[in-house]
Amino acid sequence: MKKFFKIYMVFIGIFGQLVFFAQAYKIFTTHHAGDVSLFGFCTGLVSVTSWLIYGIFIKDTPLVIANSVAVLGALLVVIGIFIYR
Repeated sequence: MKKFFKIYMVFIGIFGQLVFFAQAYKIFTTHHAGDVSLFGFCTGLVSVTSWLIYGIFIKDTPLVIANSVAVLGALLVVIGIFIYR
């Protein structure tokens, strides 16, 4: 049961982080990021980066995978904000 739940959490963790990619997609397709909060997404980037580091430190696969996806997505949003502000 524990192994099943770990696999489930990897998928749920990735799915939950897709919000970053949805925002990045909108920024890069519309070439507009005026309504997107730089502070909010930088705060999110710091948060998911911290969780990624913690996941690596404790060797927790779901945390590492989910937060790797989140860091990439949040970074894309922040880059998009700087480009299309």
